[in-house]
Amino acid sequence: MNIKILARTDVFIKARVIKGYSQRELAKHSGLSHAYISLLERSIKSVGPSTAKKLSDLLEKDLEELFLIEM
Repeated sequence: MNIKILARTDVFIKARVIKGYSQRELAKHSGLSHAYISLLERSIKSVGPSTAKKLSDLLEKDLEELFLIEM
């Protein structure tokens, strides 16, 4: 089974801004590159389950609120 996890663009960006993070700051805290964060925010790149969990924890939002899980 192929699972694809994509950011819900508007919700993800809003959550990042509410936390006061720029893309670079979120990248620094998550251990990801700012380019990858940019691609996630535009739903160009999918994310793995552990990375999605890490980002949802950092942004203090439920994983299902920030990401669309396609099966």
